[in-house]
Amino acid sequence: MPKLLEAARNPLAHVAQRWTPDPRTVQRAALTALVMSLVIVVTGGAVRLTGSGLGCDTWPKCTGDSLVVTSEMGVHGVIEFGNRMLTYVLCAAVGWVIVAARSARPGRPGLTRLAWAQFWIVMGNAVLGGITVLTGLNPYIVAAHFLLATTLITVAAVTWQRSREGDSPPRPLAGVPVRRAVAALAVVNAALIVAGTAVTGTGPHAGDPGEIARMPFDWERISQVHAALAWMAVLGTLAVWALLRLVDAPRGPRARTRDLFLLLMSQGVIGYAQYFLQVPEVLVGLHMLGSVLVWVAMVRLLLSLRGRGPVPGTEDTGPPAGADPEPAAGRPDRASLVGSSRP
Repeated sequence: MPKLLEAARNPLAHVAQRWTPDPRTVQRAALTALVMSLVIVVTGGAVRLTGSGLGCDTWPKCTGDSLVVTSEMGVHGVIEFGNRMLTYVLCAAVGWVIVAARSARPGRPGLTRLAWAQFWIVMGNAVLGGITVLTGLNPYIVAAHFLLATTLITVAAVTWQRSREGDSPPRPLAGVPVRRAVAALAVVNAALIVAGTAVTGTGPHAGDPGEIARMPFDWERISQVHAALAWMAVLGTLAVWALLRLVDAPRGPRARTRDLFLLLMSQGVIGYAQYFLQVPEVLVGLHMLGSVLVWVAMVRLLLSLRGRGPVPGTEDTGPPAGADPEPAAGRPDRASLVGSSRP
């Protein structure tokens, strides 16, 4: 009985005393949570694009009389309720990260805090999703719902990266000008995402076939602002890539910059196609998926500019997965050309 009471009081500590996950298990858990955070955004987009945003007309119940979808709600109710149910799958994935990070040996409190941060963001966004329904798909609440989901993706991406590296103090792998350039690029990409919510909030896909309020912007004008920010992001990425080549940066940051550039170019193709084809639902959905993938690539580029040693508990003392702290073979490190690499 005392053991049962102890397990009830602190179940995570109880599990940690009896299970020590392999570092790869922790990494898989973190990756699963990241994938699920992407899936929930895509399915949320599907709810909007199919006009199912009010398929369940209240919250937390689906209808005033039923907690779950009923046959009278039709296909829109099934789509909306299905997206709500995916929140539980996401919670399970985040819970796996929390348990795995808490049970790791040696302990990783920083990773555990990141996992818990995901949980609280999921809870907050579930409430915000409910407010979205209760306010009749207010476009500003819908935009906030998407931006908070993007915050979840950010934390999930950071958690995944931290699960694949050590807990030593971060060691910069590039000079101050490079880090400032990448930070500026991150600001441009963040502005691009915010502008994208304004384009969506002004455009034709309101989430329901009824009369839904829209943002008071000119759709043509806000689309042009969005496109201008996209070109700034593309040119900024090219500038960062050239700077990384100039200073002989490690392969990791250069590879992340390449990934970001390719995703931005793909987004540009989809974006212009949906503009000229009058924003068909399929292309809008692909563009939404691309936007979060671009942001994940941006986060990975930011994190690639520092190293934190090998994963605790592993015998491998080489660089963590995806990192390359040494300059390319046969060429000198010219980081001093653009400034000190100290933080």
